[in-house]
Amino acid sequence: MKAVRFHHHGGADVLVYEDAPDPAAAPGGVVVRVHACALNHLDLWQRRGLERVVIPLPHISGADVAGEIADVGAGVEGWHRGDRVMLQPGLSCGVCPMCVAGRDNYCAKYDVLGYQSDGGYAEYVAVPAANLIALPAGIAWTEAAAFPLSFLTAWHMLHGRAHLTAADTVLVIAAGSGVGQAAIQIAHAAGSRVITTAGGADKLARAKAIGAEDAIDHYAEDVVKRVKALTGGRGVDVVIEHVGIATWDRSVRCLARGGRLVTCGATTGHAASLDLRHLFARQLSLLGSYMGGKPELVSAAELFFAGKVRPVIDRTFPLREAAAAHRHLESKSPFGKVVLTP
Repeated sequence: MKAVRFHHHGGADVLVYEDAPDPAAAPGGVVVRVHACALNHLDLWQRRGLERVVIPLPHISGADVAGEIADVGAGVEGWHRGDRVMLQPGLSCGVCPMCVAGRDNYCAKYDVLGYQSDGGYAEYVAVPAANLIALPAGIAWTEAAAFPLSFLTAWHMLHGRAHLTAADTVLVIAAGSGVGQAAIQIAHAAGSRVITTAGGADKLARAKAIGAEDAIDHYAEDVVKRVKALTGGRGVDVVIEHVGIATWDRSVRCLARGGRLVTCGATTGHAASLDLRHLFARQLSLLGSYMGGKPELVSAAELFFAGKVRPVIDRTFPLREAAAAHRHLESKSPFGKVVLTP
């Protein structure tokens, strides 16, 4: 098959479009013909190289995949060649107490497709049948690929960790990111008031179009002052944070008393500081969040399939131009997801 691999770490130029061995369907698994694969920042980090993490080389990245089943392994029931599917990007053991309870993202063996395994930057990818989600005929391949990781992550942050209610006001940092655009839509669908940040008039307008009531230009405005003004000096109940050190301090200061900050990433750096007096005096909750369980993805997908949320696609690239797609994502210009197609 054709695939995009890197044989050593480095810039986008290490990505090579080349022949790679065809994957085989393992017992209990399937091979999926990839019709679309969305990019995530994890793809950039593993290509560059991660401290204390060994990525198997040569490597095929890609966690967000939509396609059709091309082959079915022994013991797989209920799935057939030609079935349209979207993939749950989380891989787990399937038998531990956490997996059995539907909290597979807490599994000690949890992994993300395309991280320690080969992913979707290829014509075909092998996955466990447990990772399949049936895809209705009316859903475009590109939108299906753009959905799983971002919406699963945002759903777990809002519902699994922050326990969002319709009475909450939510601040979503970086509306144009994958998690940002997903969190805006999920919170809006829950009836919450959504405030968000973005850079530039175009991104602010697009954020409002998908459900944000107010949008703050983080380049031109003081985010904390603006949030306090918009909330009558109170602050917000929930902050969805994933940027890291560049936004951490102001994200904490935007919280109301008893507010919850949920973080799932540290794109700009992880060495954030915290005034503990502020934490305990205002009775704040700081919550870590990582991916989400498959039942949560199924719940989020119900909104997607019903047309109540829709992943925003910034741009598509052919698979052979994956290096250009990486450069585009690194430029910080996208609003929404970048997707590879055959």
